[in-house]
Amino acid sequence: MSLVTAENLVKDYVTGDVAVHAIRGVDFMIEPASFVCFVGPSGSGKSTLLNMIGCLDPPTTGRLTVSGTDVSTMGHHAAAEFRGEHIGFVFQDFNLIPVLTAYENVEYPLRLVQKWTPQRRHERVQSLLAAAGIADQADKRPDQLSGGQKQRVAVARALVTNPELVLADEPTANLDRETALRIIELMRQLRDEFGTTFVFSTHDPKIMAEAEVTFVLEDGNLQRQMREEVESHE
Repeated sequence: MSLVTAENLVKDYVTGDVAVHAIRGVDFMIEPASFVCFVGPSGSGKSTLLNMIGCLDPPTTGRLTVSGTDVSTMGHHAAAEFRGEHIGFVFQDFNLIPVLTAYENVEYPLRLVQKWTPQRRHERVQSLLAAAGIADQADKRPDQLSGGQKQRVAVARALVTNPELVLADEPTANLDRETALRIIELMRQLRDEFGTTFVFSTHDPKIMAEAEVTFVLEDGNLQRQMREEVESHE
């Protein structure tokens, strides 16, 4: 069964008297344990689509199913609970809490949404920091970390609740090429280890080259391309 299914998904915004058609009746499926990206020019609807999949913004019309649950008309409270249990997020600007250490940033989602014992939380956080290659940075705050280390912390935090799905919005945009390649490889390794689906919104050809399926958005319309087709146009 598909992890994410969109059927005739539409998202409209109204600004004053102007209606903006951000997503125009798209259909797609995302399989479990896959590496998928949405690409397209700025304003094409990539971030809007990720926000809907992440239950941050409901669709105007259409049906969206995530992890077997219809999230199309889910209320604010139910959406927050669903996100905490099923979805992790990785952001372009890391979104780490400045006053917390790397360990505490990774632990934070467990304190918010799951009733884990301190010992179980500790074991989970330590295992994710080790998997991300930053166990030796656990006691450092974000301002003491490099950009690559911050993004490793963010990836570990996204995975700490063991979500089926991680949504990554331009996760390599603020990283140099070498660091970006290492972060992409880390996410592939973690996908293989934990079976997590990673879905990206990106302009980065390095991520597109690694994606198993690429969805191209133009003016809110979507078409699907397999990896080989993306590579042939690079």
